[in-house]
Amino acid sequence: MVHRMLGALLRAFLVVVLIIMPSMLLPNVSNDAAQVVALIAFFGAALTFFEYVSAYPGLVEFRDAPPFNRVRFTSLFMTIVLLSLIARGTHSPTIVTEFVTAIGALIGYVLDFPYSPVRLMILAMPEGSSAQELEMMREAAGMSYLISLLALSIFLITLRVGHWPSRSGSFNVWINLPTFDPTAGGDVVERLKRDARFNIVIGFVLPFLIPAVLKSASSIFGGLGVTTDQSMIWAVAAWAFLPSSLFMRGIAMGRIASMIAEKRRQTYARVDLDHLPA
Repeated sequence: MVHRMLGALLRAFLVVVLIIMPSMLLPNVSNDAAQVVALIAFFGAALTFFEYVSAYPGLVEFRDAPPFNRVRFTSLFMTIVLLSLIARGTHSPTIVTEFVTAIGALIGYVLDFPYSPVRLMILAMPEGSSAQELEMMREAAGMSYLISLLALSIFLITLRVGHWPSRSGSFNVWINLPTFDPTAGGDVVERLKRDARFNIVIGFVLPFLIPAVLKSASSIFGGLGVTTDQSMIWAVAAWAFLPSSLFMRGIAMGRIASMIAEKRRQTYARVDLDHLPA
């Protein structure tokens, strides 16, 4: 119980650091914005603490199947930190911000080709955006998309080399998939495979769909701009993180379906051997 509580406290602290990171790195953050961020950080920490301190399932999937959530959190954390440094460089440039901005510019130019997700995010910028704003969006989008691809690659390597999640012990579907009801009807393996395919398809479409939605909604809510740094950071981070997270979820559910199917084959083979004639 003490180990579980310490782990929950550490995770809650990391969530607080993640949420307040842009406010810490960006200059000229208003008091109202800082108070809103502090409130969101408090609720995020409370949700994380009660989720991980409890022995019963809640909302977080694959809670006891590391490193699934660790890879996702690390990718989001790195995205927020690097985007905050890029935004900080436009106001208070330093050697670190110049280095990160140069890396983002290089990645952005490599990934900025026709019909690419990075190009679509640039096209989602409002009409009349300056060249500096377009360049900043290219840097942020390129950096975010690269981190999401690296996170997905790391998870695939872990899945293949580490035989996830079998090395972490027995997989508890009730704890790790709290939103999946095995008794809802139909074969569990087929339902898991269907959900896996659905998540992978949505994860593939979202990087192209989100810029189109932002562009279509610009007449109502205003275009995606870089004048408010925190809004830009979270919008671009979500654009890159959500598809990668859905990809990982789909791959993980497909892996669980394969494990259940393999377990069934072993059980059926054992039953057949037990009924062989003497």
